[in-house]
Amino acid sequence: MSDTRPPAITETDGWLQLGAGRLFFRGWAPEAAAGAPIILFHDSLGCVELWRSFPATLAAVTGRRVLAYDRLGFGRSDAHPGRLGRGFIRAEAEEVVPRLCAAAGIGRFVACGHSVGGGMAAETAARWPERCEKLVTIAAQAFVEDRTLDGLRVAERDFEDPANLARVARYHGDKARWVVDAWIRTWLNPDFAPWTLDEALARLRCPVLAVHGDTDEYGSLEHPRRIAAGRGRAHIFAGIGHVPHRECERELAGVIDGFLREG
Repeated sequence: MSDTRPPAITETDGWLQLGAGRLFFRGWAPEAAAGAPIILFHDSLGCVELWRSFPATLAAVTGRRVLAYDRLGFGRSDAHPGRLGRGFIRAEAEEVVPRLCAAAGIGRFVACGHSVGGGMAAETAARWPERCEKLVTIAAQAFVEDRTLDGLRVAERDFEDPANLARVARYHGDKARWVVDAWIRTWLNPDFAPWTLDEALARLRCPVLAVHGDTDEYGSLEHPRRIAAGRGRAHIFAGIGHVPHRECERELAGVIDGFLREG
């Protein structure tokens, strides 16, 4: 009888020193990992811990090493020294990714991001075309949409309840207020309204998979269609909202695995 047990996954933690502070990262790897590692970029309230079991599942299903990290100001990383600049999505790709790869011993990679992390993954693929083999976006935004802003306004009201902020603090500690404000105030700022991923998308040279749920409260299906148009394909999960990696974890890992196995 064949052994159907899932492969053992080894977790390894590390730290990266930047000029503004230290970043925390964690890797998951099956014993016989093969192929380019997958770098995960978290969402606006996210961190390594909030990926929960998805990185280990993704590593087991794909047979690849998976790396996730806490951006500056999030999770176990140091506090951010100020406010997010208008170009923070592109800056992550240009300034942090090459240092992260050097610290983690990564050459070529697959960029995979959730929500605003999907934008960072796209900017990373556009900035480092010689190193990024494929791009996966999960519930990513490609432009500032009324549906996104409406969802943020609901979240803003929800965070008037101290209990909701306390839940964020479980993962971000005393950085929680900054995390929430960085998300809401950045996206609701009229100066951010013209932002799009269009320039980065035009520079992509790798295959693209844009995953989205059809009940996503922070973005319509126009986002995955725009991201994938002429570059790859969109995969739409029926009855799934903004967090596919928690709502349909194994199905999402399977879709990503199938994409990575394509020629």
